[in-house]
Amino acid sequence: MSNSSARPEPSQPTGAAIRALYLPDFCAPRAVLAVVLIVELTALVLTLARDNARLGIWTDLARTSLFLLWIGLVIAALLCTLRGRIANTSVARGSATVLGVVALTIAVISEVTWLIGQSSLVDPEAFGDLFPHQHFAFLARNVGIGLVVAGVAMRYFYVTHEWRRNIEMQAQARVHALQARIRPHFLFNSMNTIASLTRSDPARAEEAVQDLADLFRANLSEKRAQITLADELEVAGIYERIEKLRLGERLCVEWRTAALPRDAMVPSLLIQPLLENAIYHGIEPRRGGGIVTVSGEFANGLITLVVRNPVPEGAQMRDGNRLALANIRERLTLMYDERATIKAGRFDDEYIVTLRFPYLRTPSPGATAAA
Repeated sequence: MSNSSARPEPSQPTGAAIRALYLPDFCAPRAVLAVVLIVELTALVLTLARDNARLGIWTDLARTSLFLLWIGLVIAALLCTLRGRIANTSVARGSATVLGVVALTIAVISEVTWLIGQSSLVDPEAFGDLFPHQHFAFLARNVGIGLVVAGVAMRYFYVTHEWRRNIEMQAQARVHALQARIRPHFLFNSMNTIASLTRSDPARAEEAVQDLADLFRANLSEKRAQITLADELEVAGIYERIEKLRLGERLCVEWRTAALPRDAMVPSLLIQPLLENAIYHGIEPRRGGGIVTVSGEFANGLITLVVRNPVPEGAQMRDGNRLALANIRERLTLMYDERATIKAGRFDDEYIVTLRFPYLRTPSPGATAAA
C-alpha cells in the first residue's frame, strides 16, 4: 500500500506487537465466561480421573470447581490489568508473561489453600478430607496441570486469532480490488458526457469533473476501512450525480435516509456499490429508466438500509452483483460479527437488498490494523 511506510498512530501497535494481541480481552464478559467454562471442564475431567470414593463424585466436583474458579477468576483479573503491557510485547514474550502469571497465581492460591487446611480454623475430622495432605506434591501438581491447560488454551486463542487475521486480510484485499475497480464503460461514458458539456454547459462540466475526482478519491483511498455513514452517503450521492448526467431523466434516485444517524461507523464502500448495481442492472436495461429507492431506519440500536430497483422483464443476475453482495456481506460480518445481516433477492418486479447492523460511533479495534 502506498502509505505502508507512514508512522502509525500511537494507540495502534505495529509489527510483532500486533501479533501479541492474540489473547482475548479478559476485561470483557465473554472472555470471563470462556474462563469459567474452561475451569469447569477442567474440574470435571480431574474429578472423573481421581474417582475419590471417600468424598463422593459430587463433593469432589464441588471442591475442585470452587478451588479452580478462584484461580481462573484471579488470573483473568490479572490479565485484564496487564493487557496493555502484554499487547506491547512480542508473541513469545507475551506468552511467557501469561504463563508466568498463571504459574505464580496457582502457586500462591495453592499455598494459601494448604495453609488454611493445616490451620486451627479447619476441623480435621469434619473437613480434613477436603484439603490436601501432601504439600509439595499438591503445589507441583496444580502448577503443572495449570500450565498444560493454559498452554492448550493459548494455542487455541493464537490459532483462532491468526485465522481471523487471515480472513480480515483477504477481505481487505477484496476491498482494495473493489476500490480500484471502476467499470470502463462508466469511466468512458462519464468522460464523454463531460466532454459534451464543456461546449454546451461549461459550469456544469466543471462540477462533473470535480464530482468524478471526488468519487475516484473516495474509491481509491486506503486510509480507513471504516467511515461515517454521512461520508458514505455523500460518496453515493456523488455517484448518483455523475450517472444522472449520462442517463438524464431515465434515472431517479429517491433518498429516504433522514432518520439515519450520520455519525454511525460503517465499512467503506457500503452503499455506493449497491447503488451502482441498482443502476447498472435495473435502470440501464430499461428503455424508460426507473426509480432507485434508498431508504433507512434506526430503531433499538439497529440501522436498516434498503436499496430497491426495478428489474427488467427476463433480466438475470450478473456475476458482478453477486460479487459485490458477497464482499459487503463479508465486511459486515468482520465488523459486526453475527449481529449484522444482509438479504437480497427479487420480489415481484423489484430487486431488494436489505442491510441491518448495529449502531457504532467509534471504529472497531481491527479497522486500522486491517487497513
